[in-house]
Amino acid sequence: MTVSREAIHHRPKSNYAYALDEERIQLRLRSEKGNLDDCAVLVADKFDWPNRECVSMDLVRSDAQFDYWQATVTPQHKRLCYAFHLTAGNEELWLTEWGFESAADNNLPTAGKDRSLHYFEYPFLNAGDVIRPPDWVSDAVFYQIFPERFANGDPELDPEGVEEWGGKPAQDSFYGGDLQGIIENLDYLTELGITALYLTPIFASESNHKYNVTDYEQIDQQFGDQETLSRLVDAAHSRGMRVVLDAVFNHCGRQFEPFQDVIEHGRDSEYVDWFHINEFPIQFEPRPSYDTFGFESYMPKLDTENPEVKSYLIETAIDWMEKTGIDGWRLDVADEVDHQFWREFRQAIKNVKPEAYIVGEVWHDARPWLQGDQFDAVMNYPFLYAVDGFLEEESIDGESFANKINRFLTRYPDQTNEVLFNLLGSHDTARIRYRYDESIRTIKVALLLLLTFRGTPCIYYGDEIGMTGADDPDCRRPMIWDIGSQDRDLRQYVTELITLRTDHRSLRRGSLTFCRDRCGDDIVVYRRVGDEGDDALTVAVNRGDTPVSVPVMEDEVGSLCFTTSPAVTSPDGVESVDLPGSAGAVWQ
Repeated sequence: MTVSREAIHHRPKSNYAYALDEERIQLRLRSEKGNLDDCAVLVADKFDWPNRECVSMDLVRSDAQFDYWQATVTPQHKRLCYAFHLTAGNEELWLTEWGFESAADNNLPTAGKDRSLHYFEYPFLNAGDVIRPPDWVSDAVFYQIFPERFANGDPELDPEGVEEWGGKPAQDSFYGGDLQGIIENLDYLTELGITALYLTPIFASESNHKYNVTDYEQIDQQFGDQETLSRLVDAAHSRGMRVVLDAVFNHCGRQFEPFQDVIEHGRDSEYVDWFHINEFPIQFEPRPSYDTFGFESYMPKLDTENPEVKSYLIETAIDWMEKTGIDGWRLDVADEVDHQFWREFRQAIKNVKPEAYIVGEVWHDARPWLQGDQFDAVMNYPFLYAVDGFLEEESIDGESFANKINRFLTRYPDQTNEVLFNLLGSHDTARIRYRYDESIRTIKVALLLLLTFRGTPCIYYGDEIGMTGADDPDCRRPMIWDIGSQDRDLRQYVTELITLRTDHRSLRRGSLTFCRDRCGDDIVVYRRVGDEGDDALTVAVNRGDTPVSVPVMEDEVGSLCFTTSPAVTSPDGVESVDLPGSAGAVWQ
């Protein structure tokens, strides 16, 4: 067997070579699955070439096509040059920046016999380049609230035509939810174990969803005012709970005053360059004559490259942080905004509050936004897709689930993976109860995955009590507060699951490794291990109808610490765990 050269991949200063902290650099290399017998990396300081050393790389992940190797090195002088040593069968190769070269007789690459020319380089480990997401996010459990539908705390703020609380909403329904309603139910969220809130937009808007902002400097009068928001933030902080707001900077509402000025004055408007106007006079139908979100004429796209627009939006965001003490921003349609805007946005926000959490709405591979200069994290919809593929659609088996997740986890540096915004549903998706055909057992398995996975979990309001609903607007039904109509068993289950995560650091900050010999068909098994190798937990789920017995490895023997059902048993002193259909367990 020889090295499959076409599958080998490495790129310096990327997710394959990045600063883990101010002292260490993480190196990764991709190879064809099962091809390499061994992989090592020769590392040195290019100005101190004689003091080089060879470091073994560990095979840390695999997917359907590739193996991923990893090593952590600590360069003495913060400079690093390196070359990979690859072994497959009887062939040994060096990989440098210039390509492949024979490594027979343990010779160094030609360019490296006397010096490190043509080796890969991490030129200098600058502290400012280290990706540092806010420390608190790793320990957080988020709860997403759609304010118009969570709770009505002040009926005097109700808009005209408000409907009776409950039932299925239409696109234009109003129910009167407000910020006071959230304040009055913070104890409910504390009892659940929630430590952070994400609120969809709360600024002035004509719609119930508020994603078409008409005034970025005012809280929507239906929700309250600045004083109400400040009280909410203070009340949350007093409970150890953070608050993140939604920023809609890709587009505004059609009633936004600058856009109304453009409608009125056309090319002569002082705001004409705030938007992407394609032709005059402005037309709304059949498709707008200006760029929008999608083709929605009531959501004109802002030109965030315009200095005035940039200044207005960033200064407004800073002002809200300084006035109310909020803890971060979720960025709507973040991938359609130019990168330079986000770089300047990040710098401004972090100057005000270094521990602010900046999370972008990007539904796909988000590497261009997660290099430490823009977002701390993104909404991890690929995780949702993988869980749905395994549990709802059954389009992938346990092995394929592990393959998908492993591929996702190699996209980003480890410190980013630790704070990815994991979710099972949102205001933009059908609810998990609807998607999982009302199966509470399947929902419990999905929640077990969410709350034991790497990343920061978020629960969509009402999922913890079994609310259902198809796609928008049905997924935005008013919160059920009648205890008799809530699934109290599910709520208790979520509470206990959050407690499990809170009690075990490895579930919040530990590594995640799939047990590949036990993953397949209906079964997924993975380990969460702490930094020091302690507090190790094993998680296993069975999506199928047929009961299975999952063997427990010698180094895992301990005790069951969580199950989705009393029917989960361990008859042999945790030498095996018996999982009925649609069930899961965690053992230590």
